[in-house]
Amino acid sequence: MEYIVTQTHNLLIKNKKSIAVAESCTAGFLSNLLTQIPGSSQYFILGVIAYSNKAKENILKIPTHIIAKKGAVSKNVAKLLAKSVRLMAKTDFGIGITGIAGPGGGSKEKPVGTVFIAIDTKNKKICNKFNFSGSRTTIRKKAALKALELLNKLI
Repeated sequence: MEYIVTQTHNLLIKNKKSIAVAESCTAGFLSNLLTQIPGSSQYFILGVIAYSNKAKENILKIPTHIIAKKGAVSKNVAKLLAKSVRLMAKTDFGIGITGIAGPGGGSKEKPVGTVFIAIDTKNKKICNKFNFSGSRTTIRKKAALKALELLNKLI
């Protein structure tokens, strides 16, 4: 875990890139990883934990009808979280994470461990769906680390 955090830190500084994150199911774990190393203020601009749908709608301006139609845990919402937080903070990268960490809340279509991670830049947008296993804490950790891994490929 320390290696990927250090690698991300070094890549962001070396390339003079900035980042903002909008987290739901990870509840700040990604922000915590991104700010572990002194000097992270050179790239980390904003972290929003939008846990409730109301927060997603009011703070990050995710349209109510998209949450109602697609669900808060969806590719659409993850992409909008990433774009919204990037534009709000005026950063090079925006990351949006939404998912079901458990132990409850899952369904047949979206079981516990379903997580969508989106990264938004001015010129590139990606969003991937993952099915993580383990405890609530393990799923959150795996999602945050996967987000760093995806980010490192884009920097």
